[in-house]
Amino acid sequence: ESKGKKRNPLHDFKKTGELMLIKVNKTLEVKTKLLNTTEQCAKRCSRNKGLSFTCKAFAYDRVTKRCHWLSFNSLTNGVRKKQDHAFDLYEKKDYVRNCIIGKGANYKGTISVTKSGIQCQAWNSMIPHEH
Repeated sequence: ESKGKKRNPLHDFKKTGELMLIKVNKTLEVKTKLLNTTEQCAKRCSRNKGLSFTCKAFAYDRVTKRCHWLSFNSLTNGVRKKQDHAFDLYEKKDYVRNCIIGKGANYKGTISVTKSGIQCQAWNSMIPHEH
């Protein structure tokens, strides 16, 4: 990236328009605040600034300009999707990605079997293969 240009924090998120996540599991956390832009929401989610949980996604209400930071995403148990024209959902790519990029250091997805169905080796195991 060129000098002087700041990286857009939205690049780390997958956007789904007109969708909101509803928590069925009451232990899942949400925090909301009025913010003018989705970039501001993304920046705070990426840094977990002012949040008591790890932010995995946020929903932005375009009508009220309110950001809803979520401790969960669309793949979390106890969550359901709801069509809502006022909201755009932004999920951290690291948590919804089904593939490993590079060495996989940031992979937080849910895939645990190979393409042929064999159980993956745990990251902390050196058996049957060394890393």
